[in-house]
Amino acid sequence: MKNRIQQIYGRLLKHYGKQDWWPVRRSFEPEWFEICVGAVLAQNTSWKNVDKALDGLMREGMTSPSAVLKADPDKLKKAIRPSGFYNQKAERLKILSTLILDSGIDNFQQKMTRESLLSARGIGKETADSILLYACDRPVFVVDAYTKRIFSRIGLMEEKLEYEKIRELFENAIEKDSGLFREYHALIVEHAKQTCGKEPLCRECCLLQVCKYGKGKANQ
Repeated sequence: MKNRIQQIYGRLLKHYGKQDWWPVRRSFEPEWFEICVGAVLAQNTSWKNVDKALDGLMREGMTSPSAVLKADPDKLKKAIRPSGFYNQKAERLKILSTLILDSGIDNFQQKMTRESLLSARGIGKETADSILLYACDRPVFVVDAYTKRIFSRIGLMEEKLEYEKIRELFENAIEKDSGLFREYHALIVEHAKQTCGKEPLCRECCLLQVCKYGKGKANQ
């Protein structure tokens, strides 16, 4: 299992190259706050819609925890409307901003705990781990729907395997390094978008030789 997870990373990296993800393209203050906001906005939507919502926040000057916290709720909702579920997400952004300010902006990256993030309403495991990995540079592996889809098709896990068990599987299989975790997660996302979609392009897949599902499809 460990060797196969390492082997899959190597194949993905060779095929797609380094992704250098998470993209930070705007003037949020601090810079990592854009990642935190993006992690909340990304819930149940595409990154294309997240980009539009982040642009909306930029236009309104809602680019810091204090600005989000002070923002008129209706204006905040309008700014992030493209991301969908804007009522809930506006509330979650204010909750997250409060959490950041209460912990101290200068201390957030070093001292914020997974438990504290998960205790905040509306912040689930994937969102919390995305913030810890990409904004705080912590070696925490992010599990998403793409991870479950790809690795269940390969035959390394059941798609319904619970989040924590999948996270532990990856964290025990590869070097516990935040840079490696970021790259692996980004490659999984890229592979799911380009090849291993809901209707997978198995014959074109760089993982075909190690994928149980793909081999079956290719032989049909």
